[in-house]
Parts: sequence; structure tokens; C-alpha cells
Amino acid sequence: MQTRNTVQQRIVSDQLRQLGNHPTVDEVYRAVHAQRPSISKATVYRILNKMAHTGDALCVLVAGDAERFDHRTDPHYHVVCTVCGRVDDIEVPPSLGDLDSEAALGAPGYVITGHSLFFDGVCPSCQKAQEKER
Repeated sequence: MQTRNTVQQRIVSDQLRQLGNHPTVDEVYRAVHAQRPSISKATVYRILNKMAHTGDALCVLVAGDAERFDHRTDPHYHVVCTVCGRVDDIEVPPSLGDLDSEAALGAPGYVITGHSLFFDGVCPSCQKAQEKER
């Protein structure tokens, strides 16, 4: 069954892409609300979850943080700032190989369907702030 691409869906999708940097539902809602005040936060949440379910967005779950969403759906990794919680994409060299295949070797009997990998670090903005405090 084909789904409709409503005006609301297009606006949410556009804002997710424009915001970049893995926004929360609240951040996407604020951007959408500024453009179209009639769209409710519940609608934004429902659309983002639908996009994640259909593969049109990623739901990025960071421990102890609100769900974040990513317009980039290709396999990639993330780095999380341990100071402010900012989430950015990180490129991992292809020389690491196929992590799904490697993980399958350590999980006999499992069919590996995916994985997520987060690096912890301090973002450039927080580094600058820390340097000023010194």
C-alpha cells in the first residue's frame, strides 16, 4: 500500500534535513511550528516515528537523552559530546571491515540485523569553553 506524502510530512522531513545534527522531537517541533503553527507536537512525533519505521530517517537512541532523529539513513556512526550531549556523525574508515559479519562470528546462532556504535568525546564548542575557563 502506498502512503501519502502530506504537507505536514514534507515540512517535518524538510526541517529534519535542515536542522541536521540529530535534533530531538522538541527541536524539530519548534522549527516546524515556526513555519506552520497549526502542526501539533504529537503530529511531529508521529511523523518522525513513521519516518524511522519506514527507513526515511534514523531514530538515534543515546543513553540518558531524548530520542534524536537523523535524516541520514546510510550506515554510519556517531560521536556524543560528554559535556553538552551534542551528537555528530563520524566517518569510520572502510578498513575496519563489515562489522555485522564480524559480530556474527561472536554470536553463534544469531542473525545480525544491524548494529550501532557511539564514540564519546568533547565537541569543539565545549573544548573552547573549557579552554576559556582555564
